[in-house]
Amino acid sequence: MKLDSKIFDGIRVKPDKERAAQDRHPVCDYPGCQRPGQHRAPKGRDREGQYYNFCVDHVREYNKSYNYFVGMGDDDVRTYQKDSLTGHRPTWKMGVNKQAADGPDGFDARSSMRGNAQRRAEQVRRPRQRKLLTLEKRSLDVLNLPYTARGDDIKARYKELVKLNHPDANGGDRSSEDRLREIIQAYNVLKKAGFL
Repeated sequence: MKLDSKIFDGIRVKPDKERAAQDRHPVCDYPGCQRPGQHRAPKGRDREGQYYNFCVDHVREYNKSYNYFVGMGDDDVRTYQKDSLTGHRPTWKMGVNKQAADGPDGFDARSSMRGNAQRRAEQVRRPRQRKLLTLEKRSLDVLNLPYTARGDDIKARYKELVKLNHPDANGGDRSSEDRLREIIQAYNVLKKAGFL
C-alpha cells in the first residue's frame, strides 16, 4: 500500500490544502515559483484573451507594475483614450456625413417630418374641449343649446326660457311650472360644471 497516493491523501480527516490546490491549478508562471497559479493576469495589449497564471504574491507584484500602454507614444495613448469614449466605433461631426443622413437611396426622410411639423405649427390651435358628461348634455338639451355653447349663450337662453315659462308671464297658469323647474335645474348643473 502506498501512503503517498492521491486516493489515500483524499480520505484523510484534514487534507493538505496546498497539495489539493496544486492538483487543481497550474504552476505559477513566475520564474522559479512552484506554488499553484490560481490568479489570472492579462499578458498585454496585443495579446487579448491570453493570461498568465500567478500565485497571490506574484499577481500582486505583476499588477503593481502592469501598464497597458507600455510601448505606445503619447499621441497614440491620447487617440486610444479618445476612441474608447465611443467604444472604438467610427464617429463624425453633425452634418458631415450627408450620405448617411440622406439614406442609401438619397432621400432625406427627415425633410417630410420637418414639413409636417411646420404645417402643424402654422395651423390655428383650437382650445381642447373636455368631454361632456351625460348630465351636462341633458342640461344643454333642456335649454335647446348646442354642446359647444358657453357663458353668455347659456345665460341669454336661460333668461329667455324663464320669461316664457314663468307662471306670472302666463297669467298664473301653472301648467308650465314643471318645464320651468327643469330649466332652472339644468342652469344650476351647468353653472356648477363651470360653463358660466
